[in-house]
Order: sequence, then structure tokens, then C-alpha cells
Amino acid sequence: MRKCTSIGKSRPAAQVLCCVIALFFSIGMVQAKTGHQKPDETLLFKKTEQGDLKLLMFYPPAYKKAGKVPAIVLFFGGGWVTGDNAVQMTAQAKYFASRGLVGICPMYRVVKTHGTSPKESLQDAKSSMRWIRSHAAELGIDPDRIIAGGGSAGGHLAVATALVDGFNEPGEDTSVSCLPQALVLFNPVFDNGPEGYGYDRVKDYWEQFSPMQNIDKDIPPSIVFFGTQDGYVPMTTAKEFKARVDAVGGRCDLHLYEGQQHGFFNWFKSEYCYAILLQETDRFLNSLGYLSGDPTIEIPAPEADSAH
Repeated sequence: MRKCTSIGKSRPAAQVLCCVIALFFSIGMVQAKTGHQKPDETLLFKKTEQGDLKLLMFYPPAYKKAGKVPAIVLFFGGGWVTGDNAVQMTAQAKYFASRGLVGICPMYRVVKTHGTSPKESLQDAKSSMRWIRSHAAELGIDPDRIIAGGGSAGGHLAVATALVDGFNEPGEDTSVSCLPQALVLFNPVFDNGPEGYGYDRVKDYWEQFSPMQNIDKDIPPSIVFFGTQDGYVPMTTAKEFKARVDAVGGRCDLHLYEGQQHGFFNWFKSEYCYAILLQETDRFLNSLGYLSGDPTIEIPAPEADSAH
């Protein structure tokens, strides 16, 4: 297994190594939940001609839907072609629920299941953010502290809810904002241009659809993870995105992991990397005031991945 060691973190490598070692000996640490996690509740947020779309809800311990806690909305990947909200990102949602957030995994329309295009995928992502915000009071969610995240095409959808205008469901109340207050992005698709990912599927509207071409000063603070051997999004794209965010005065914490490939954030690819990335995300959200205290993750030995 290639080491999941970041080469682009904001902290020195020696400091990170010490933090990882310390985790093995910290009191009160818990094993990061892996595997497909069963939600606490399933809620319908949208009806379409191709079928109903639902949210998988993960609540903090002893949650009573009272008060106003932050939420993290995590979109699965699959190139807008395939994927399922019950398969990817539920482990991450479960972990952050254990830390006090409401974790949410939305379904959205994809080509193979619904016969739709990437346009509908983005429409549904925006719809889910608006539904969550408009129902925040009954869910016990703070409508001003909603984080969006996801992996690959799901990462694209998350950042697109913040940057991309248009692609709204016809007739939807767009006075309800779909914008997140923070972004957690696992090898996201940033560039849909001729040299980017998915251009053949979105070429008629790529400039409006592509986050790279729509960065502005209001982009929320973000944390971004990539492996240096990602075969879908080159490191030059990740670095260019960060440079453009920096240029408008935004915050983009880019973490590059030597030798890792696309999808390395998934627990079924590497439980070790999965835990390391959750730890980094936990610290990022802590820096924004969404979480408090140390990450409650036990980092498994890298050798554990050899069993997968």
C-alpha cells in the first residue's frame, strides 16, 4: 500500500507525523466507522419524472431535532453517470454525526439509473441544499452553517452549488439559497473544459457548468484532497484551482497525497487513508467553529489495507 502522506498540507510533515503517532495513544479515541452505514432516517426531498429523490439522514447521539446544529451534505461520485447515496459517503456522514453534525447523503439523478444528463444532477444537488435549508427549523439544523462536500463528480456538485449560477429546477423557489458555508472536497472535478473532465458530456454548456471558470470572491472556505496519481484530474488542475481561489482572497486548503489514485478517500480503497482524511477534515471544520475538540478517529496501521 502506498503511504497516505500529504505533500501539500498547511502543517509541516514532521508535525503531522507527530499528530498521527499521538492518535494511537490518545485517551477516548474511537474506531472510525467504515462500511455502508444505515441512516437514522430517510426523507423525500424531491419528486421527478424519473423517480423520487431522498436524503439519508445521520443524526448525532441522543439527537432530538432541537436547537440549531451544523449539517454536512455529502454527494456521491460516479461521473454523473452512476452511483448511489447508500453506497458512497455514508461512512463519512456517520462519523461527522458522531462529532455533533447532522450528516446528509442526497440522491441525485444519474445517466444509468434515470436516463438524465449532468444538468439534472446539478439541479438535484441545488434542490437538496434548498430543501435542507428551508426545512432547517424542523430538522434542528442551523441554516447558516451548512457544509457541502463530496467525492469526484459529487465534489463537483458540492462546489458547483457554491459557484455555478443557473441549472436550477424549473419552478423552484430560488429565493432560498443553495450556497454552502464551507466545502469538503475529495478529488473533485474542477474543470469541465476541453482539457478537463467530462467535456464530452457537457460541451454545450461547459463554461457555465465548470467551477474553475466561475470562481469568485464569495467562494466558501474549502479543504481539498487529491492523490498525486489521480488519473482523472491532474495535479496541475488542483493547483490552478487553489491559485485562483487565493487570487480572489479565498481559503483553499489543498492536500496532496503521494502515490494515491482517484477515489483513495473511500474506506473500501484504504481504511488508513479514509481515516487520515477524516482527521484532516475534522481539524478544518474545527478551525471554522463547526466542531470542537480533537478528532475522534483511531488511525489503523497502514498494513491493515493489505487485507482488502
